[in-house]
Amino acid sequence: MARGPVLIELDEAAGPQAAVADAPPVPEDVLVPPQGQAMQVAAGLAARKPSRLVRWVWSLGLALLGAVISINAWGFLSTLVAQNALLGWAITGLTGAFLLALAALALREVAALGRLGRLDGLRRAADTALAEDDLQAARVVTDRLLALYKGREDTRWGRDRMAELRGDQMDAASLLVLADREVLGPLDQAAQREVEAAARQVATVTALVPLALADVAAALTANLRMIRRIAEVYGGRSGFLGGWRLTRAVMAHLVATGAVAVGDDLLEPVLGGSILGKLSRRFGEGLVNGALTARVGVAAMDVCRPLPFASGKKPKVRDIIKQSLGGLFGSKSS
Repeated sequence: MARGPVLIELDEAAGPQAAVADAPPVPEDVLVPPQGQAMQVAAGLAARKPSRLVRWVWSLGLALLGAVISINAWGFLSTLVAQNALLGWAITGLTGAFLLALAALALREVAALGRLGRLDGLRRAADTALAEDDLQAARVVTDRLLALYKGREDTRWGRDRMAELRGDQMDAASLLVLADREVLGPLDQAAQREVEAAARQVATVTALVPLALADVAAALTANLRMIRRIAEVYGGRSGFLGGWRLTRAVMAHLVATGAVAVGDDLLEPVLGGSILGKLSRRFGEGLVNGALTARVGVAAMDVCRPLPFASGKKPKVRDIIKQSLGGLFGSKSS
């Protein structure tokens, strides 16, 4: 068998060969713009409410598991005490300490739900006082507000100012606006910083980590932490159950109102103009996810505040996006 290169002669009648440079470009309209998929998936997961059947399955399963563990633990401890009294009573003491710690954790969760309920009740009372223009009811609301933040150094100056000026207010609206400005003003700034930090984190992780589902996990984790910290800023420190309940309420509101929709105007404060088509796919997804996180943060502020935002005082999502994501660029595009 002959070895060596094989030459293939081309028929000249077939015509000249096409050059790569002559190939038509890939049409740009087939490219799908960034949609903030990670945030949309995270919002859907957080807002999803399990069906009644699923809740029954979980409840019965946990009850059955608790019964099995209790029976086996009792049998184990009884046998151990009968075989070795000293070791058996020592393990029994450890088990009792564990149950006490578990009960303390349950009480903390109940207290956390109570704090969130206290904020919600204060908010409803303020809405009622405003709707009815009831000055006396507004004074009761401000008294409860001052009692809520009593002992917090970050509200001391505002509470002192409130005590000086509240007697000059002649209607419910002006009294609640005064409380909003003097007492909740510093808390709004702290909550907004938490929103900006979470938006930057989600945008950075989505843009730089190409692992599948890593962006969804990062978005969900960052938003859960952000909502919990916002609740803490306003005095509603939440446990696991309270934090998840609050998160589901915020996400459900956003999904119901269509606030997770994406458009060029979402990132216009950062780059200006129609920019989604000018970004790389991964980088654009990061920016959109960060911007949607800012929307979640503003909704969480609205839910966690003990008073409704005064007219024109509610933070604008566009301003937060510009403040939090604008630093990711060296300069603004024209």
